Amino acid sequence: MQKLPLNLLKRIEQRIQENSFREFSDTLNLSDFSSNDYLGFASSEVLFSKTYELLSEKKSLQNGATGSRLLSGNHFFFKPTEELISSFHETESALIFNSGYDANIGLFSSVPQKEDLILYDELVHASIRDGIKMSNAKAHKFLHNDLEDLRKKIFRKRELFNSAQIYIVTESVFSMDGDLPNLIALSNLAKEHKCLLIIDEAHATGVFGKKGQGLVQELKIQDTVFARIVTFGKALGCHGAAILGSKELKEYLINFSRSFIYTTALPPHSVACILEAYKSLETSNGTNSEVIKLQENIRFFKEETLKNGLNTYFIKSESAIHCCIIPGNETVKKLAAKIQANGFDIKAILSPTVPKGKERLRICLHSFNTKEDIQSLVKLLATFIK
Repeated sequence: MQKLPLNLLKRIEQRIQENSFREFSDTLNLSDFSSNDYLGFASSEVLFSKTYELLSEKKSLQNGATGSRLLSGNHFFFKPTEELISSFHETESALIFNSGYDANIGLFSSVPQKEDLILYDELVHASIRDGIKMSNAKAHKFLHNDLEDLRKKIFRKRELFNSAQIYIVTESVFSMDGDLPNLIALSNLAKEHKCLLIIDEAHATGVFGKKGQGLVQELKIQDTVFARIVTFGKALGCHGAAILGSKELKEYLINFSRSFIYTTALPPHSVACILEAYKSLETSNGTNSEVIKLQENIRFFKEETLKNGLNTYFIKSESAIHCCIIPGNETVKKLAAKIQANGFDIKAILSPTVPKGKERLRICLHSFNTKEDIQSLVKLLATFIK
């Protein structure tokens, strides 16, 4: 077998020297405060059983989709699932992609054109950045959640590119900080300047709203958003993603989004699981008990950090993601190891994933975390860092 080139080996060595080398860790049998399984759907026996029953009922015994959706892979489950997703999220259409990464690559590489301009929050996800890099449009970042900086950039770019279509891109919950932009003000700004707003709702779906519809719908601004990206590998406990928008946007993506066109579709059991997960969110009384439990745990965690004098260490967050800043890769890794040794699965987030000096413990809350575990975790954290 041929060896890795020397210049690549040097890059690995540099990562090791900087204490930022990534490698797989063993699955830990600890209290979960690290996964994105916010509602516990990923390990739900009920969801697993309902998916199996649906597959059996439809006599779907396929292991794979057999091809792209434009060839042989457009199996029975796609249509009802996309219809339920669009209805649940109060939008005209939904188009399922194989992952959130594929959705963002497909959207940003195909929709903004050469004469267009993309203004994106400096902390948007890597998948958005990669999609933007693949686009022919011009792109500029604005300061994180800074609407005044965005406004200045809109004025400046309008002077240079008078006829350009401007796309504004942000996340409703930022994956590494857990904080939220002012989406209402952002929506008004986009409307005022005739910009098209794109919002990634990966970490808001299943978390905000009485049924987990997301932050956009909780704020009732869905009619002002050009496109939303919802993913299923987090609160919904499945796999895949969907782009929400107009029927014309869906038709355009089917024809021009390369990450949709040139890939084998999700297999029947994956899409059936998505369908059943949405059915689990869609309840007759207008609320979902797991979503409500999660929201209660978020409030309780914030109360406990304040009570234990830790709130100044945390980035302000109303989401399920709470980040405790512990500067230095080595320092934060050691602290994570201590907490894991005490029974809690918490991960250290290192630079260069986050800026140097902003290394952190990323704590994810779930509907299934007990009040006792949350209290114990916060008290343990307080003894180690105060």
